[in-house]
Amino acid sequence: MSTRWGVTKFILRRLAFGVLTLLVVSIIVFGMTQLLPSDPAQAKLGRNATPASLQALRDQMGLDRPKIAQYFSWLKGMVTGDPGDSLAAEVPITSYIADRVVNSLFLLVLASIVSIPLSLALGAYMARRPARILSNAMLALASMPEFVVGIVLVIIFSTRLFHLLPAVSAIDIGKKPWTDMKGAILPTITLAVGAIPYISRTARASLVEVLQSDYVEMARLKGIPEREVMRRHAFPNALGPVFQVIALNIAYFAAGVIVVEAIFNFPGIGGALSTAVKARDFPVVQFLAMALAAVYVLTNIAADVATLLVTPRMRTRLS
Repeated sequence: MSTRWGVTKFILRRLAFGVLTLLVVSIIVFGMTQLLPSDPAQAKLGRNATPASLQALRDQMGLDRPKIAQYFSWLKGMVTGDPGDSLAAEVPITSYIADRVVNSLFLLVLASIVSIPLSLALGAYMARRPARILSNAMLALASMPEFVVGIVLVIIFSTRLFHLLPAVSAIDIGKKPWTDMKGAILPTITLAVGAIPYISRTARASLVEVLQSDYVEMARLKGIPEREVMRRHAFPNALGPVFQVIALNIAYFAAGVIVVEAIFNFPGIGGALSTAVKARDFPVVQFLAMALAAVYVLTNIAADVATLLVTPRMRTRLS
């Protein structure tokens, strides 16, 4: 019972710290957008707007209120699910961004499904057998940015060599991303290639340490097959550090998807963020910045909880 209460307190502390982190991020995001040299009313009405119409719109948007009042009003809208309207599209942000969020989440899920199992398998292989060539290949891939990987994949599979896959996505806003699976292959591979080296190398290092432990040696002396040793003793005890790296890479997906979407013309949050920055559409910029921060915080909380659940020593300390 005490262990369960200790785990519950740990989760509650992590959630409270996550909320505090998002609160600090919200202050930074709001403050930075307020410091930018642009007038939202001017951006919405255009250069030919009269001073009277600009002042009327500022009053309507509450831009003449104190900054503290504006911040709390904006924060209330974010918390209640009503972040306001897009200045450029003149529609609610939730409606403007909904299809794009679905598209980006689809890529993130596909990249996770591809990269996590493959990384764990590669990590296990490198831990059991010396594979210097494979390890060096992972290190080389880790040094390549997304746009380089994406361009190389386009050259190989979409232009000169094989011409098997489309170079750009054919999905339009409003269409479901799974209706063009061929167009999602190269963006998914590009994201996965960025994560596989880090997860696999961490899995290898963690497994090498666990495989040298006393309880693994004891399991081998009992005659347990090596595959069972890996599955029942090594992997469960090596997953703690791996979960942390997986969380960081999922957060990386949320940011890296912006570059990948630009390369393959994939209609996700990357294009929406780029358009919002160019149009000085600050409400959309603020919303997407907070959404990316929330993904980062939630994935780290999930990784901490997963690490706790698979590590008996950590649960014992909390009891």
